[in-house]
Amino acid sequence: MSNEKPSFYSVRQAAERLGVGQATLYRAIREGAFPAVRIRGRYVIPAAALDKLITDAVEAGTCIDLNRMTAQHRTAREIARLAGGGPR
Repeated sequence: MSNEKPSFYSVRQAAERLGVGQATLYRAIREGAFPAVRIRGRYVIPAAALDKLITDAVEAGTCIDLNRMTAQHRTAREIARLAGGGPR
């Protein structure tokens, strides 16, 4: 068995790492508040995104509000799009 870290986690694996229920994580994904990749009907969570979230929480030393981070990311992306620098 390989000791390599996976590139992606299943929703179940990510939920276990975060200590939340799968339903909570699915809801956050569907609301656009949690990064995921959808392949046909299945979601997978990028390991890098999960690791960054964990690192940010530890480094901040306070509560990380994923909904606020997502809103800020969307706003920045929309500003870039309107300025002609982002996807249309």
